[in-house]
Amino acid sequence: MSEKILIVDDECAIADLVEVYLKNEGYQVFKFYNAEEALNCVEKETVSLAILDVMLPDMDGFTLCQKIREKYLFPIIMLTARVEDMDKITGLTLGADDYITKPFNPLELTARVKTQLRRYTRYNTSMQAMKEPEEIDIRGLQISRSSHKCRLNEKELTLTPMEFDILWYLCERKGIVVSSEELFEAVWGEKYLDNNNTVMAHIARLREKMQEPARRPRYIKTVWGVGYTIE
Repeated sequence: MSEKILIVDDECAIADLVEVYLKNEGYQVFKFYNAEEALNCVEKETVSLAILDVMLPDMDGFTLCQKIREKYLFPIIMLTARVEDMDKITGLTLGADDYITKPFNPLELTARVKTQLRRYTRYNTSMQAMKEPEEIDIRGLQISRSSHKCRLNEKELTLTPMEFDILWYLCERKGIVVSSEELFEAVWGEKYLDNNNTVMAHIARLREKMQEPARRPRYIKTVWGVGYTIE
């Protein structure tokens, strides 16, 4: 494997343990105990996926995630010792693709890493394989699968692959109400569990990037108790 995994956790024992498991799977690992060194690494190396702890000595993991998302689209998994839903939602709305709560089973984390990398690789491969452009234009919202670009009123939106997939799925089904369960299983490729706030957090992040008013969004609308739709 050529994938490069970034680990950022100031708990040395946890960082070392995760490093051992990932190296055993053939990944190349870059391990740091603070955010500053991690950001320097991201600038120099072609990182395939990042695992970020929330509690870091020089910068919290949420801020680090946000800084990475300013330039890079690779998957990010957040590690958190907190169990509150709001902490999980915060990470997801700032651009994280997944989260796992401490203490965790290293085998579960490794499985999550593989899932995210598989999805990210499959997405990029399918985009490269496409010969004919596929584009949708909904009242100034232009999204193209071939170029992986999205523009709103001629202004380009910087979307993560997950955000792009969500928006494309909704645009393809214009006028149809898509449930959170359907959206999650279609985009994440995993079974939807009750009380899963992942979809809601990503929709909130999309609306923020699109500068949609919270109460009367123009594009992504909530049908309470049912799901989401683009009309």
